Amino acid sequence: MSENRKFQLGTIGALSLSVVSSVSIVICNKALISTLGFTFATTLTSWHLLVTFCSLHVALWMKLFEHKPFDARAVMGFGILNGISIGLLNLSLGFNSVGFYQMTKLAIIPCTVLLETLFFRKKFSRNIQLSLAILLLGVGIATVTDMQLNILGSILSLLAVVTTCIAQIMTNTIQKKFKVSSTQLLYQSCPYQALTLFIIGPFLDGLLTNKNVFAFKYTPQVLFFIVLSCLISVSVNFSTFLVIGKTSPVTYQVLGHLKTCLVLAFGYVLLHDPFSWRNILGILIAVVGMVIYSYYCTVESQQQKASEVSPQLPQVKESESDPLISVDNGSGMLSDGVGPKAPVWNTNKDLHA
Repeated sequence: MSENRKFQLGTIGALSLSVVSSVSIVICNKALISTLGFTFATTLTSWHLLVTFCSLHVALWMKLFEHKPFDARAVMGFGILNGISIGLLNLSLGFNSVGFYQMTKLAIIPCTVLLETLFFRKKFSRNIQLSLAILLLGVGIATVTDMQLNILGSILSLLAVVTTCIAQIMTNTIQKKFKVSSTQLLYQSCPYQALTLFIIGPFLDGLLTNKNVFAFKYTPQVLFFIVLSCLISVSVNFSTFLVIGKTSPVTYQVLGHLKTCLVLAFGYVLLHDPFSWRNILGILIAVVGMVIYSYYCTVESQQQKASEVSPQLPQVKESESDPLISVDNGSGMLSDGVGPKAPVWNTNKDLHA
């Protein structure tokens, strides 16, 4: 099997794992937060990261991957920034309407494109930009309802978007710069993320819910769903780093919106959540945008590889090289399908993309 074929299969596997684990944790956390009343999303995320680190430490002890230390300051800064971005996203939802929070999530893609264009000189073709616009329009129609603005909420949303974009770009660039795998980066950054959220989590959750996480009554049912959520989060966190490392931050965000559409559909089918023609129209438009995005990613990737074969041809511009759909000889293969659909249970970054 060729290296290119292996890479494609690895990418498809990473995307599929991300979709399955993210949708699973959304359903689990909705039961935990909406049904059982455990509304401490930030603190729960710190436990997710702690369990992820412990799981990876066991995997390291079993020699399932190799520990590769590198720039300690880069790892620390990256881990703390990731933790802060999660806290800011939760605060953004707490001080804004659900509709404005959805707009905040939609703003992550154009912000990522802008940052990569300005600081990494990465170019996005008009076809890619058009497909992203269609995607964002569809997700906006499906998820954005009310739009209530306030100064504090707007500032928090702006900070959340910027920190999230930078953290996801760093996830990609660190893996390539230091030649570390997603597992190695996650293992080294997890303690800093977990510690950051463990410190700020109870304070943020208390501010947003007026409840004390340590005074909550932990019944066996609540403990079961907390443990289940933490176990699923290992797969969520691992697949997040894996997808961004194999593709790009923008492709990861596209995948995240696909998950949003899937969660809406699953919520309607399994949990009987309210569903309207507006949701259906938005999901269909979003899927069209994802298909167009993936198609042009594949075309531009093939053009780039063809140009690299001949040294006489000038190097083509860098593009999103790993799509959600792989196209070969005119046939399309869907590689996968997709943290809020409700105001509380998906404030957690593990739940989305």
